[in-house]
Amino acid sequence: MDMWSYFHTCLVSIWLHRFYIYSAVALGISLWIVIQFTTTRAKRKPLEKGEQSRGSPSSPEGASDKLGNGCAPRQAQRIHVAGVKIFYGSQTGTAKRFAKALAEAVFSLNLPVEIINMEDYDPEDGLVEETSSRNICVFLVATYTEGQPPESAVWFCKWLEEAANDFRVGKSFLQGLRYAVFGLGNSAYVDHYNTVARRMDRWLWMLSASRIMARAEGDCNVAQSKHGSIEADFEAWKDKFLTRLQALCRGEKKPCRGKCKKGKCKTSGKQSKESSDREDGTSEQDNTEAEELFESSSEEEAGGTDSVIDVEDLGNVMSHMKKAKREQELQEGAAGAERREMITPALRKALTKQGYKLIGSHSGVKLCRWTKSMLRGRGGCYKHTFYGIESHRCMEATPSLACANKCVFCWRHHTNPVGTEWRWRMDQPEQILQEALEKHQNMIRQFKGVSGVKAARLEEALAVKHCALSLVGEPIMYPHINHLVRLLHQQGISTFLVTNAQFPEEIRRLEPVTQLYVSVDASTKESLKRIDRPLFKDFWQRFLDSLKALAEKQQRTVYRLTLVKAWNVDELKAYADLISLGKPDFIEVKFQVDGEWRTWIDYGRFQELVRERERSGGARTFTAAEYTARTPPWALFGAKERGFDPLDVRFQRKNKARDTSGC
Repeated sequence: MDMWSYFHTCLVSIWLHRFYIYSAVALGISLWIVIQFTTTRAKRKPLEKGEQSRGSPSSPEGASDKLGNGCAPRQAQRIHVAGVKIFYGSQTGTAKRFAKALAEAVFSLNLPVEIINMEDYDPEDGLVEETSSRNICVFLVATYTEGQPPESAVWFCKWLEEAANDFRVGKSFLQGLRYAVFGLGNSAYVDHYNTVARRMDRWLWMLSASRIMARAEGDCNVAQSKHGSIEADFEAWKDKFLTRLQALCRGEKKPCRGKCKKGKCKTSGKQSKESSDREDGTSEQDNTEAEELFESSSEEEAGGTDSVIDVEDLGNVMSHMKKAKREQELQEGAAGAERREMITPALRKALTKQGYKLIGSHSGVKLCRWTKSMLRGRGGCYKHTFYGIESHRCMEATPSLACANKCVFCWRHHTNPVGTEWRWRMDQPEQILQEALEKHQNMIRQFKGVSGVKAARLEEALAVKHCALSLVGEPIMYPHINHLVRLLHQQGISTFLVTNAQFPEEIRRLEPVTQLYVSVDASTKESLKRIDRPLFKDFWQRFLDSLKALAEKQQRTVYRLTLVKAWNVDELKAYADLISLGKPDFIEVKFQVDGEWRTWIDYGRFQELVRERERSGGARTFTAAEYTARTPPWALFGAKERGFDPLDVRFQRKNKARDTSGC
């Protein structure tokens, strides 16, 4: 009886405390599961480390002596990055130069690297191989005229576009290819800014290639460049790329969102088990990848008519567009508060190296080679023969380094800023003129004591008599150009101003200058667009209106024809039509009076006429015929001197053919 009572008491106690018993059992089972899971993963890791990167099974001993990644020697570790291939498409050589700089930086990480010109590469066969090569492909591509790729990248881009839009090509055609894109463009061409890089980025993504980081865009427009120049933009992107590359070498798989700062990636958090177990080359086509596309791509990608957007992605698209709009408004507000200087530190360094003496924030002066020649008595430039300019007393300057064109024959290699309107900090004309004269005179003084320099001419050269406003850029863009011209005339300095025929209203408002030049670089709309590569959309109408404005001028006007072989030399009829439109003085012959040529200028008479006009408040006008001077016999066609001043001595360089062209 006592035994039964004891057993009954135990059963009742267990029943009353059954909740605690159930909890203890559940805890034990959970601990057992955790221990089993941890043990399984610990056994799996050594197996992974023993695998070959190429997927071929071999023993760990065979891989222990190899460079696991190219970044650092490791024992029996899988290769995450086999190497880097840098593709470039360049028109002027900038992208090629960047490719070489990037290759040197990658090589310093002990990674194999290859530089490839897109022109010499077959994407149809080559890119498919990269899907399994574990290489990182980098694309450095420029945007050329009208948003088109450079000549060397035309076929590459054409093939990529067709593959991305051809339903016969599988959308996973490039799955496994890992890439990064850096574009080279100019934000002054708003409608075509970096379009080639943007399209290439989108096409690769449409074919299931995986970005390793957000696309970056370098800007040639130093006024708008994020880092002050396209070189600085590239250096900033290169640092981020190398950081990302090193992370990939360590086996990090989560794609970068392009918001890395100070070498720390904001997206390097924990990864899900699913993504951790994927192969490095596998493309992540999920919502995260879609979100990354619109984070790192342009509004053109988000809203282009040739792209397809899923309904699920509309939220990301709208968020991206609102964010971009807010940033633009903030930038515009900041620009209104304080405008940027036209000459950035990078541009200042480049122009100074080329011999420019910079003035303030947007002007410059440089010594002409004909000034040096005439100081030695070796002859002056063609303006001396045609118009009687004393070349050693001529100052070549500009109040604006900016231009509205990017001409193919530009000798400045497009290092100067471009724009369609003045949006920079502005210096006063008094400051520009004073510093220009001082810097010019300082350059002249450096010739004191130089062998061959004539003392009398050196003394004359210190008193500037002429100013050629044609050094670089578009002088007429400067808002105070009329004030600057008046200041020059007040000091008895004649003015020769050159414009590129894109600012007709400014030409009409321009006060009288000694001689006004218009550069006529082409005679048809198509050739002008191809040669000058103007920023204005209505460039042709502006060009024609500028010529009409020139015809209204009463002072001396000149067409300066820039003829480039194989570009614009076969359009003679069209040139004749333009000459009829602008009626320039020195294409249509107007300066033969009573059988005597009068192409030279009476500079003293011109200054008198300017003062009379100012005293009359503009009522007194004058024409070019009122300040002509007789052309000396040696400057006439057919003269035995062939246009060379007999007071000077023609200088022939050694090993150079004799000059028989006169001036």
